[in-house]
Amino acid sequence: MMNNPFLLISPEVQQALDQGLPIVALESTIISHGMPWPKNAVTAKEVEAVVRQNGAVPATIAIKDGKCLIGLTESDIDFFAQNRDVWKVSLRDMPYVLAQGLPGATTVAATMRIASMAGIKIFATGGIGGVHRGAETTMDISADLTEMAATDVAIVAAGVKSILDIGLTLEYMETMGIPVVTYGQDEFPSFYSSKSGFLSPLRLDTPNQFAELLQAKWSIGLRGSVLIANPVPAEYEMNPTEIEIKILEALDQAKQQGIKGKAVTPFLLQYIANHTEGESLETNIALVKNNAKVAASIAVAMQQ
Repeated sequence: MMNNPFLLISPEVQQALDQGLPIVALESTIISHGMPWPKNAVTAKEVEAVVRQNGAVPATIAIKDGKCLIGLTESDIDFFAQNRDVWKVSLRDMPYVLAQGLPGATTVAATMRIASMAGIKIFATGGIGGVHRGAETTMDISADLTEMAATDVAIVAAGVKSILDIGLTLEYMETMGIPVVTYGQDEFPSFYSSKSGFLSPLRLDTPNQFAELLQAKWSIGLRGSVLIANPVPAEYEMNPTEIEIKILEALDQAKQQGIKGKAVTPFLLQYIANHTEGESLETNIALVKNNAKVAASIAVAMQQ
């Protein structure tokens, strides 16, 4: 797959692959659709720096000029941070965006697939998609979950985005056979908060334990991801009651404005950021960096 003509791997990432060095995949949707300029570019570069500081090589993934880019230059990051015509690319969009030569920022599902094609096993993001609130009538379930059931790339995330139905998402992952393991606590985190009201199905406390779990899962032929739920640092977490109020307000606004499909999540996150005086944005940045740190430590442990 690494000879696939649709893959364009940066020299740094290619050298890491050739030498068997630890690598952490990073998504690009957070750059193009998750934060305003210039905060998005600054954060993306800082997240890459965190990965390097913790002993791994960052591989930020995006699509441009008919290629899946695995490892972005600083100018690439600036392009995706400033260009307003970047597609938000999940699996269904990939062939169209590639064939048309369009710029695309990859979601969790698309990033996982491209990382897997290159042989990268660890991926850090903010939070995964899941079962949306009201999915019993809308059938709005993120492709992240079906991709996680099929692709052998572990995800480090601050749980499920709290704008989603966390309980139903956990049930769906159980049905799909996706291990959900929380780092260092018994309660499953909810993105902005370390608390969700849901007990984590599993818990581990060290990078080595996660590396051993991943080796065991894939060695016995069990396909798919592991969700490594990494709680947001305590000094940055938000009050879950207060954030829930803002989520309900945002959901009501999305409904009134007829916002649907893949436009929902960016709208909700932006609404919450605007109505929490930027606190949610700072929390988002802190948890992404923390996830990158943990992902790098697990990638290093896997190589050892």
